[in-house]
Amino acid sequence: MSAASKDLLLDKVRGGQELHTKEQLKLVWLLGLPAILAQLSQIVMEYIDAGMVGHLGSTQAASIGIVATSTWIFAGFCAANSSGFSVQVAQLIGSRRYAQARAVMRKGFFSVLSASVLLALAGLAISPFLPRWLGAEEAICSDASAYFAIFCAFLPVLQLAITSCSMLQATGNMKIPSMVEIAACVLDVAFNYLFIYIFGLGVKGAALGTGAATLITHLFALWYLFCKCPELNILQDSGSWIPDRKSLRTALTISGPMWLQNIIMRGAYIMSTIIVAPLGTVAIAANSFAITAESFCYMPGYGLSEAATSLVGQSIGARRKKLAKQFAFLTMGMASVMMTVLGILMYIFAPQMMGVLTNDTEVIALGVKVLRIEAFAETLYAVSIIGHGSCLGAGDTLVPMIYNFVSMWVVRIGLALVLTPRFGLAGYWIAMCIELNVRGIIFFFRVKGERWMKKCFA
Repeated sequence: MSAASKDLLLDKVRGGQELHTKEQLKLVWLLGLPAILAQLSQIVMEYIDAGMVGHLGSTQAASIGIVATSTWIFAGFCAANSSGFSVQVAQLIGSRRYAQARAVMRKGFFSVLSASVLLALAGLAISPFLPRWLGAEEAICSDASAYFAIFCAFLPVLQLAITSCSMLQATGNMKIPSMVEIAACVLDVAFNYLFIYIFGLGVKGAALGTGAATLITHLFALWYLFCKCPELNILQDSGSWIPDRKSLRTALTISGPMWLQNIIMRGAYIMSTIIVAPLGTVAIAANSFAITAESFCYMPGYGLSEAATSLVGQSIGARRKKLAKQFAFLTMGMASVMMTVLGILMYIFAPQMMGVLTNDTEVIALGVKVLRIEAFAETLYAVSIIGHGSCLGAGDTLVPMIYNFVSMWVVRIGLALVLTPRFGLAGYWIAMCIELNVRGIIFFFRVKGERWMKKCFA
C-alpha cells in the first residue's frame, strides 16, 4: 500500500499536479523512512566493526582511527562521482524523459567505474606511507597501512554500490537500497567475526569483512537496477555505455565542486587527525569511538537528506521550484526535530554508548566528555545536512562547497588549533560543535533564498 501511495504521489510531482502539505509530508516520510533505516544499518555495522576491533585493544582501535579520515576522503570521491550522474537522472525522471535518463545512467556507470580504478591504484600506492604522514605512533603503523590498503582494493566495489543505490534513489526507490544496506550489515557481522576471530586476522579482518559484505549484497542492487527498475531498466532499449562530451560536461558541473568539497571537508578531517594525534593513543581511540557513537544522532539527517535530494531533483526537473523549496523545508524541519531528540538521548546515555564500543575506562571517560559537548550541535547540524542535500538535488554544488570551505577551515580548524593545545580532545570537540552550528545557519539562509534553484539539466 505504501509503495503504491508513494508512486502515486511521485507521479503528481512529475505531472505538475497539486500536492497538499499533508501529501508532501507523507511523501517525505515514505522516501525518508527507508533511507533512515539504511543509515541505521550502516551505523550498526560501524558500531559492530568498532566494537569488535575495540575489544582487541586500544592500539588496534587507534590503527583504524588514524586512517579513518583518509578512507572517508576516498569514499567521498566515489560519492561525488556518482552524484554527477544521479542528479541528472533524477531531474530527467522528474520531466518524464526516461529513455534519456537510462542513457545518462549507462554512461555514468562506465565513467565512475573507470575513475574508481584509478582511485584504488592511488590509494594502494600511498598505503605504506600514510600512517606516518598522519603522525601515527610506530606501534600502529603496520595495521593501519594494511587496513587502508584493503579498503582501497575494494574501492571499485564501493563505487558500484554507491552508484547503483544512488540511481535507484534518484527514481524515488529507497526501499531496495535500504534492504541491501540491512543485508550488508548482517553479512558484515558474520564476515567480521569470521575474519577477525576465526581466521585471526584482527584489523585486516575488519576491512576484508566489510568489503566482502558490500560486494555480495550490492550485486543484487545492480541486478535490480538494470533488470527490474521501471524507469531505468536497461532491457527496455539499447545504447552506448561510452560517455559523450555533453553528459561528461554536465557531470563535471555537478561533481567538480563536490570533488573540491570532498578535498576541503576530508582534508579538514585529516588535519583534525593530525591535530589530535599528538594527544596520544587514548585520545585517538576516544575520538574515533565518539565519532562512531555520534553517528546515531545524525542518522536521520543523512537518511532524510537522500529523500530531499531525490524530491528536489524531480521537482526541479518538473519545473516546480516552489514545490522543491517546500520539500527542502519540510525535510529540514523533520530532521531537526529527530536529531534534537537524539542529541538529548546521547547526552544522557553517553557512558553506555561508549561502553558498547570499548572496555578501556580512560577511553570511555574521554569519549563521554566529548559526546556531551557535541549534543549541543545536533539541531543545526540537521539543518546543514538537509540544506546540502537539497542544493545537490538542484545541481547547486559550487556555493555549498565555498560555504563548507569557510566553515571547516576557518571556523573549525582555526578554533581547534587554538583550543586543542589548551583543553585537549575536548577543545577540538568544542571547535567542532561551534562550527556545526555556524554551518547550519549558513545553509538555512541559502535554502531560504532562490539562487540555489537556477540550474536544470532536464
